[in-house]
Amino acid sequence: MRVGVIDYGVGNLGSVVGALEALGVTAVLITDPKHIHITDRLILPGVGNFSDCAARLHADGWTSALREEVQLTRKPLLGICLGMQLLAANILEGSADHESDGTPGLNLIPGRVTGLRALGCRLRVPHVGWNSVISRTPSGGQFDGIPDESDFYFVHSYAFVPNDPSHVSATTNYDIPVTAAVKFGNIWGTQFHPEKSSRAGFRLLRNFIEQAAC
Repeated sequence: MRVGVIDYGVGNLGSVVGALEALGVTAVLITDPKHIHITDRLILPGVGNFSDCAARLHADGWTSALREEVQLTRKPLLGICLGMQLLAANILEGSADHESDGTPGLNLIPGRVTGLRALGCRLRVPHVGWNSVISRTPSGGQFDGIPDESDFYFVHSYAFVPNDPSHVSATTNYDIPVTAAVKFGNIWGTQFHPEKSSRAGFRLLRNFIEQAAC
């Protein structure tokens, strides 16, 4: 099994690669969208600002390559943290009472990204630390073998709100309900960092490797 980690110039990818290697799979850093087809699975990480990262994806040819590989070829894709948010159609910027369309995302899962404050969160932002996650999916799939309300590690100021609530596969509570994971066919996403979430996170990565094509 070869899992491609998309390196589009943002963030330290070492922890993701290390977790994959610990699970016994071959991790391949993909630095050119022309090579996106050489692996069996794809992981899209992300650290930093949505608009900056989305602009890099669009400018460097990743957007069309990802859409073709994931939507037409049906290759499994896992977006992690900002990588999950980039699966959305766009980011909505502004206050809770006045939001406007912002930078477009990959639009692989219809929905928007908006700030925790705009969603009504009164706790400290960014949300940094361990929070319990409640699965909305039946047994098996993303959270197969993971006890409900297991803790995962989060670092984020924004949240993904899918248009279709059925695409939300898990939630966490940070003063308000927050999307913790999404699933749309072969497309998975986690707001938390599975590679930094100990045993539960590693099990989710294994589930992605073994089951995401379903």
